[in-house]
Amino acid sequence: MSTVAQPLLSLERLAKIYPNGTAALRGVDLAVRSGTVHGLLGANGAGKSTLIRILCGATHATAGRILWRGAEVRWSYPAQARAAGIATLHQQIPLVGSLSVRENVFLGRSGWARRGREERRRLSRLMDSIGYHLQPDTPVAALAIGERQMVGVLQALAADAQVIVMDEPTASLAAPERQIVHRAIRRLAAEGRAVLLVTHFLDEVLTLTDALTVLRDGAAVMSSDTAAVDEAVIASAIAGRAIRRAARQTVRAGAEVAAEILGLRSPGRLAPCTFRVHGGEVLGIAGFLGSGRSELLQAIFGADQGARGEVRVLGRPVPRSPAAAVRAGIALVPEDRASQALVPGWPLWQNLTLAHLRRFSRWGVFPRRRLERAAATAAVKRLLIKTRDLDTAVGDLSGGNAQKVSLARWLCGPTRLLLLDEPTAGIDIGAKAEILDQIRGLSATGVAVILVDSQLTLLLEEADRILIMREGAIVAERVAADTDEQELIRLAAGGARGAGPPQRRQIHREARGDRCGAC
Repeated sequence: MSTVAQPLLSLERLAKIYPNGTAALRGVDLAVRSGTVHGLLGANGAGKSTLIRILCGATHATAGRILWRGAEVRWSYPAQARAAGIATLHQQIPLVGSLSVRENVFLGRSGWARRGREERRRLSRLMDSIGYHLQPDTPVAALAIGERQMVGVLQALAADAQVIVMDEPTASLAAPERQIVHRAIRRLAAEGRAVLLVTHFLDEVLTLTDALTVLRDGAAVMSSDTAAVDEAVIASAIAGRAIRRAARQTVRAGAEVAAEILGLRSPGRLAPCTFRVHGGEVLGIAGFLGSGRSELLQAIFGADQGARGEVRVLGRPVPRSPAAAVRAGIALVPEDRASQALVPGWPLWQNLTLAHLRRFSRWGVFPRRRLERAAATAAVKRLLIKTRDLDTAVGDLSGGNAQKVSLARWLCGPTRLLLLDEPTAGIDIGAKAEILDQIRGLSATGVAVILVDSQLTLLLEEADRILIMREGAIVAERVAADTDEQELIRLAAGGARGAGPPQRRQIHREARGDRCGAC
């Protein structure tokens, strides 16, 4: 990948000022060259999304120029940008759940070929090229979030564009799936295309990109060849300050058992799972996409109505429903916050108190708005949520601030077991550090935390213990301080069977009735 090619796409002094006076972009310069990967970085709210919307024709700049192949252009709507040769893979992929994988990949194409054998052959070639295969006729609604992301990648590749804008393409993917996307990105650049990669993973920036631009408060504060900078320099440019993080304190010896999971299972989703988590402990769950990590959290929370087994909090059985789980002190921050955690059109204060309406009402019927708004004000202050006011719709917040809202709602009531599914996916480095500090703070008060995260390095840093899942089963357990990323990958991939503490293996054999010989 050469960095000497002439710019295929250039932005000159690009600006966007909204009617209310908000300056989303303040004279940004950026040059993307053929055959390269260009990183676009910045905190949530820095202007990345606005820049992407202008590039794909979804909105207009108020000043500056866009040069495409050296000629000034101005796209009035997205179809013009696509026709010119720019494909955009958005973070929230606009897929149609009722349509199949094949239909979504070629969405918007016309002609009989769209439904014919040639389309199937082309889809097969696309999947072969990135080494990732899905059943073409599977409805997208039936796919996991990571699989839907891969459909979006295939959709972008099918457009045969010269510039591919990828907005957080690996945010919800486990390590092997991230590597598949990485290979696809390298392949595109090797073919002479250009990739504009928006990511919060600094390791991706350093290993994948040739050049990078950092936005902060709508301005480009750094433009550099990637080889000339390191992770600390990039992080400081993104945050505008050096990133400091509080040290995690290990779980106290003799801490009480906060929750017990006994033979929890779900047909076709989970093999029987049995384990304990102590007060103040962070228990990590590692595994590849489809390993059952999210399904386990949903079953613990009572959201899987087909699940069987027992969940106990402080020794008391919890009935199988989300409402009962909340009453028992179980909280869930799900992977897909947009559709599972938040009501985008509702104001911030209503989203924050949604899980504890009984606490903020008289006799469980009449809302006490003053109490709700007071609790919301305290939560906004505690988690440093950036918002105009409490009446701002959650859908208008940046990704990091929306994630803070999904976490903050559980601070409005008593929480004994906090279930976190990819809590830092798709958020900037500053918001990530703040959320992790909040998680540490909660565990320090005695809250038990179960943490699912595709970033194994994060699990190793944040967790006390790590359970490894594969094919819906817990196959091993490790003390975080005594393992490493390579071992976790081997265990999750099935390369190190029979590993794990003898006592834990016996617990799982008894729970599964000899169906699992791996643990």
